Amino acid sequence: MTVFQPSERSLNGKWDHWTVIPESLPKAPEPLPSPVFDSHTHLDIVASERKADKGSAWSPEDQLEAAAKVGVDRVVQVGVDVKSSRWGVECASTHSAVVATVALHPNEAPRVADLAASLAQIAELANHQRVRGIGETGLDFFRTSGEGLIAQEESFRAHIALAKQVSKPLVVHDRDAHADILRVLDAEGAPEHVVMHCFSGDAAFAQECLERGFHLSFAGTVTFKNAPHLREAAALAPLDRILVETDAPYLTPMPHRGKPNASYLIPLTVRALASVKEVSLLEMCEAISDNGERLFGPW
Repeated sequence: MTVFQPSERSLNGKWDHWTVIPESLPKAPEPLPSPVFDSHTHLDIVASERKADKGSAWSPEDQLEAAAKVGVDRVVQVGVDVKSSRWGVECASTHSAVVATVALHPNEAPRVADLAASLAQIAELANHQRVRGIGETGLDFFRTSGEGLIAQEESFRAHIALAKQVSKPLVVHDRDAHADILRVLDAEGAPEHVVMHCFSGDAAFAQECLERGFHLSFAGTVTFKNAPHLREAAALAPLDRILVETDAPYLTPMPHRGKPNASYLIPLTVRALASVKEVSLLEMCEAISDNGERLFGPW
């Protein structure tokens, strides 16, 4: 069951704009003063997980509508395997608010039957004009170990080469692998634009990334009480290197931690970043939007 929830209040105190949000999800936050984009979301996973949990999917169209109502007017749909990458290309071709990235997730690389064949299919998709980035790729030492790490690194290196070949940003997944992420990027030579997705390091690691020209993308984790290191990293980052993301349906910002996430909750993270950076909400929004256009091009 879904219910209509308000996302914008009129001057007379009555709700004059409504959007459909499943009742089990958090209420829509106050709209932002200027549009921003979600640099990393999984519209397909949000829909499929809701269907598995509640019996009815929350469509990408409804997700995009809910996001637009609060000032999140663009999203980057991120691929994690060949199937989701193809879906992302189709979604971005259908919806003007969506651009796509394509890749094998680092935890997917050890699982595919033929890594070379899967990478070749990603490379074919990478040339599509609605594909604006290569990722998420990288290293994940939390869920993969042993021989699986060999396939991860091989895949990571192949994605780096592909990003440079097609001149598109590289979106990096880094879980418990900070030093090795930099080792591989330094060895291969980083593309012109690198996005550290769901930045998880401290200020020292942030400085290493910033010195290399990378962008730091902050998720809802920056709002968690037990993550002062992320706020220290955000405080260090110049405004022109900061992005904001959901990684939906994961990493829901406070005060809704533990509930499913979606792009319409981006304003909570943007407000937290504005506070950390000690800038106005409008300035934060405009910086994020400008960074998105510069990295991913016009939607």
